[in-house]
Amino acid sequence: MIIAFHKPYGVLSQFTSDGSPNRPLKEFGFPPHVYPLGRLDADSEGLLLLSDEPGLNTRLLDPRHAHEREYWVQVERIPTPEALRQLGLGVTIQGYHTRPGRAWILDPQPVFPARVPPIRVRKTVPDVWVGVRLCEGKNRQVRRMTAAVGHPTLRLVRVSIGAFHLGGLAPGQWRILTPAEQAQVFSVPTGCGI
Repeated sequence: MIIAFHKPYGVLSQFTSDGSPNRPLKEFGFPPHVYPLGRLDADSEGLLLLSDEPGLNTRLLDPRHAHEREYWVQVERIPTPEALRQLGLGVTIQGYHTRPGRAWILDPQPVFPARVPPIRVRKTVPDVWVGVRLCEGKNRQVRRMTAAVGHPTLRLVRVSIGAFHLGGLAPGQWRILTPAEQAQVFSVPTGCGI
């Protein structure tokens, strides 16, 4: 069984509390014996997969298997074509050069429900939603990448893993994937370069 969950802001990718105000997964009524496949930080939103099948973490998360993930990232200032090119080629963060991916300004710009608490807004600094497609998922990687090219992340939503998209799930909702949707999760797009 694989479950798609639209993880809201302020929710941990674990079932137990860590003592912070962030809510654990146990509050969302998942079936017994499931665990998250990977993670999203508490301040990130979007697609989180859970499963009761041992071994799927390695199959899904190991970079050798190259499962593409797409994030929609609200950043400060409008990135130049050069900044987007740098994100796509990979940038060095914490002594590590990220694998190549793709980055572009989303057109049309997505509309998400307001976040609680709201993002930081500065009247004199524009913001824009950027798509970022990666074949790896290191801790806080997207945030560190956008900061490295001069565009701090204000809000981050993971919208797909493999060819499976978050779709119409509202924040806090989850559902069990069909076999065809599970196959989409494990598809390997050619953009991962293997």
